[in-house]
Amino acid sequence: MQDSSGLIYAYLLDGVGGGRSVGWEDILQWTPDQGILWLHVDFRDPYAMAWLDEKSGLNPIVVQGLIADETRPRSVGLGEDLLVILRGINANPGSDPEDMVALRMLLEPGRIISMRHRRVMAVQDAATALEEGVGPKDSGEFFTFVCSRITDRMGDVIYEIDDLADQMEEAVLEPDARGLRPQVSKIRRQAIALRRYIAPQRDVLLRLQNEKSPILNEFHKMEIREDAERTARFVEDMDAARDRAAVTQEELGNRLAEEMNRAMLILSVVAAIFLPLGLLTGLLGINVGGIPGADYRWAFLIVCVFLLGLGGVLLFLFKRMRWL
Repeated sequence: MQDSSGLIYAYLLDGVGGGRSVGWEDILQWTPDQGILWLHVDFRDPYAMAWLDEKSGLNPIVVQGLIADETRPRSVGLGEDLLVILRGINANPGSDPEDMVALRMLLEPGRIISMRHRRVMAVQDAATALEEGVGPKDSGEFFTFVCSRITDRMGDVIYEIDDLADQMEEAVLEPDARGLRPQVSKIRRQAIALRRYIAPQRDVLLRLQNEKSPILNEFHKMEIREDAERTARFVEDMDAARDRAAVTQEELGNRLAEEMNRAMLILSVVAAIFLPLGLLTGLLGINVGGIPGADYRWAFLIVCVFLLGLGGVLLFLFKRMRWL
């Protein structure tokens, strides 16, 4: 294995919030008495895969759980270890936030192995904090640190969706609201996609509160409980945003149907007015002798006045019948 191949971050924690950056050579020679080792790798890289299979000392079943292509948030207790998979907001350039990225973590008392294929900003925050000397001190604190950052970024996106739903509810009351349909559909799609992963993540965090593991102490569980409550609130917000978007979309559909019905009514009334007028003019215009008034100089004017009067009477009747 070449140094840095597949290795994104690797730190040897000093136990007081800092860490020393290390490479593959140090990782291969690491022993638990040197301190807690954290390495963050790209599991799609062949060198990283070779280390996982041959040098990590992990059970092959655990390795398969870490590198599975399709993952949903979950947690599994493995004796003193914890296998946890979380989903975070996709903050990579050109990506949709609802296309959430997976973070796979194996937490051991003396080692932390985290994996991803696409960048996870919460892990970058942990590396920055270690460089500044204010990072996690052990495996449990590392998990709560990353989990809190994931939840924070998730909240930013969900609050934005909630604000957009509010704006859509106000905008649908405006006279010209036809252009809102794509935006409302986007909000519904985002809410449904986010909820797909946020709801299982809420369940994972709730379950971790009762996990009997030496990695998580009572303080860690208190922080996890707070993140679980925030995540549960996010699920409720997504349900509300989805329902509000559905109501807004239904209102847009009703307004469009009302406009179409109005247009059809106007066309029908116009046709009803001109139908008898057309019938009379058609009868008077047939090329047959004996048409009344054919030789009278004011006949055309009289017919025009009569037709206008008939049209006015029809308009009056339609208004009385509330067709107009």
